[in-house]
Amino acid sequence: MAYLLDANFFITAHRAHYPFDVVPSFWNKVKELAGQGIIRSLDKVGAEIRKGNDHLKDWADAELPADFFEDSSRHIVAYSRIAQWAAERAFHYSPGAINEFLDADEADAWLIAAASELGNTIVTHEISNPRMKSRIAIPEPCDHFSIQFCNPIQMFRQLGVRF
Repeated sequence: MAYLLDANFFITAHRAHYPFDVVPSFWNKVKELAGQGIIRSLDKVGAEIRKGNDHLKDWADAELPADFFEDSSRHIVAYSRIAQWAAERAFHYSPGAINEFLDADEADAWLIAAASELGNTIVTHEISNPRMKSRIAIPEPCDHFSIQFCNPIQMFRQLGVRF
């Protein structure tokens, strides 16, 4: 099974839980899993990481395989299904939530599309909140389309990773 990583996997780890100077073993394991093809992500996530122009950007550019951030446009057919689902939820979500979710530069809808085509599990810190109207969180469309998702700790447990 391969895992598809959301930007918050990297950004939260870097800024909050696993700084490079304190927990280098975390980043070495991420590099190892990426090299083995167990984890991957999309170009949209890579772009979000590069916006930071910080140590995380430098690490991703230097340490992750060149093909780690896959071209999201390969998943345009699945993306159209995800977009249709979001548009049909106008009765629940605010127009701003739908517009943000479907913004071509935002990764979430593309991650869901890629996972649906590839059979990957999405790894994200987002949690389900079906009543939220101001944002479409990854778990809600994943539940609708029967796409697996988990948080980083669940992924590491499934893989038997220890630090």
